[in-house]
Amino acid sequence: MLRAMDRKQIGALELLDASIAQSHRLTQKLNIVVAEDPERARAAARAIDDRRAKGETSEGIGLLAGVPMTVKDTFDVDGLPASAGLKAYLGRAVGDAVAVGRARTEGALIWGKTNVPVMAGDWQSYNPLYGTTNNPWDLQRTPGGSSGGAAAALAAGITPLEIGADLSGSLRIPASFCGVCAHKPTYGIVSQRGLAPSRAADIDMAVAGPMARTVRDLRLLLSVMAQAPIPARAPPAVLHGLKIAVWLDEPRFVLDPGVRRVVEAAAADLSAEGAALETIQSPVDADDLMFAYTLRLFSILGAGSPAERRRYERLRGPAKWAVKRGAGPLSWAQGVLGYTARHVDWLAAVETSAKLEGVMGRLFERYEVLIAPVAPISAFPHDHRPSIIRRKLASSDGRRFGYLHLMDWIALATVCGLPATAIPIGTDANGLPVGVQVIGPRGGDSKTLAVAQAIEERLGGFRPPPMDF
Repeated sequence: MLRAMDRKQIGALELLDASIAQSHRLTQKLNIVVAEDPERARAAARAIDDRRAKGETSEGIGLLAGVPMTVKDTFDVDGLPASAGLKAYLGRAVGDAVAVGRARTEGALIWGKTNVPVMAGDWQSYNPLYGTTNNPWDLQRTPGGSSGGAAAALAAGITPLEIGADLSGSLRIPASFCGVCAHKPTYGIVSQRGLAPSRAADIDMAVAGPMARTVRDLRLLLSVMAQAPIPARAPPAVLHGLKIAVWLDEPRFVLDPGVRRVVEAAAADLSAEGAALETIQSPVDADDLMFAYTLRLFSILGAGSPAERRRYERLRGPAKWAVKRGAGPLSWAQGVLGYTARHVDWLAAVETSAKLEGVMGRLFERYEVLIAPVAPISAFPHDHRPSIIRRKLASSDGRRFGYLHLMDWIALATVCGLPATAIPIGTDANGLPVGVQVIGPRGGDSKTLAVAQAIEERLGGFRPPPMDF
């Protein structure tokens, strides 16, 4: 798009109108964009077109000059609501979130907001305010969450770039379900300010990050969003001889056989390219990982839900007993202990997390990156039953497992604050996208992006959904 605009093959206004028209054409089937501010974006597009007409290029106007964009509806955008799926949030007067403002400063034309679950609290994107967003690959399935509208908008050709956030896989899982790319940055290198409901302090473990259809575009947007130096353009990694660990086995984690086959086939292709792949067992103790993760995660949820926290206090004693008797990290008991966590509990979980990060640091002395699945399964059918903990998912071999197992594979990078680039690597037997995450050392964002770009170029990367509806 940028190259075409600089060559005057198309104008920013024309691109913007095409983006809006694509959204409107698909609204009834997909329900992706939930709020719009087209006139402000059109005024900015005309100004950029005028500057290009006078001989300026993207280098002078901005890295994203004239690129139309939507933004996930949990980020504050000047002139648009950041509802997070709640009617009560519609009336807030807000300016741009820091990451959004950085994109706008570089010339991005931000014209719409994409759908999310209520308070970004689900792996499906639906809410009573705006309804349900469908997956462009299959209308009966979810695009994921909480950045589900964002991922669907990318896959459906509505936007080339999106800004999302990730605490429980909210960037990576929708990317995998919709066959697009996302980058979970190293914790702290992208500001969370303006992530609704806006807080003065960053949320523990959470990140804001870019989404796109290609890794090159991820890098470009991350260079704009990041508060650390990330080059806007860089070559892919050289696969030949690259030491890559592949993690597919953890007895406590769920992995659909169909997803596993796609990842194994991709690994075989990379080996054929000369990459030095080694399949490893779980790099850390899974119980330590998941108990630390769920304690920290549920304590965040409890801090935002005082009434629920008070209600769970009555169950704290039985929950302690249940965990001592063997209740796992995804059990009701661990949920209660997380919601009602004391500061000493949180400190213990952070200490465990630091030890796990140390283990990963030593792993990255032997390997450049770690490749792992993003989700246990591909996109699943809509399931809006009110109790998340009672929902069940089914794998292709007929096994049923708890909904919270969607946290399995995304927990490692989150707990350790590591960068993880999610990319599509094929489709399963149902024709649904499957993604992997390329995980690297803390601060190694450019490394995971370079490796992901090399893999993308070898395996073909994004392909549009058929959308034969």
